[in-house]
Amino acid sequence: MKLHELKYTPGSKQDATRVGRGMASGKGKTSTRGHKGQNSRSGGGVRPGFEGGQTPLYRRLPKIGFTSMNRKEFVLINLDLIEKLGLQTVDHQTLIDKKIIKNDKTLVKVLGNGKITKVVNVKVNKISKSAEQAIKANGGTVEVI
Repeated sequence: MKLHELKYTPGSKQDATRVGRGMASGKGKTSTRGHKGQNSRSGGGVRPGFEGGQTPLYRRLPKIGFTSMNRKEFVLINLDLIEKLGLQTVDHQTLIDKKIIKNDKTLVKVLGNGKITKVVNVKVNKISKSAEQAIKANGGTVEVI
């Protein structure tokens, strides 16, 4: 195959329909626009989204996408993850070392999903009541920073 041998697939390339080129062409005079009416005139037609005076879809649907600027997002850590990692202390530095969080500005919350059997010292931003009870029942300490 060479560049000068390349050809279009038969039927894939068609010439554009030439309108307004005389009555003999079959597409003359009104140039396929019909007689009179909004769309027969230059600049005619309606704007995108116009539904003939009916309240358009973009006004019928509720607005979405508002988020509060004061929202705080926490990285959630369950007790079973702490148990699996085998950590004795759970704070930002140990979580960064285990690559669970990226930096020390990340907010961390411990949840009470799962069971814990080891003594663990926890120092995080938030903790659920069930997680706090489970850690203290095992002899661990909880500090909220």
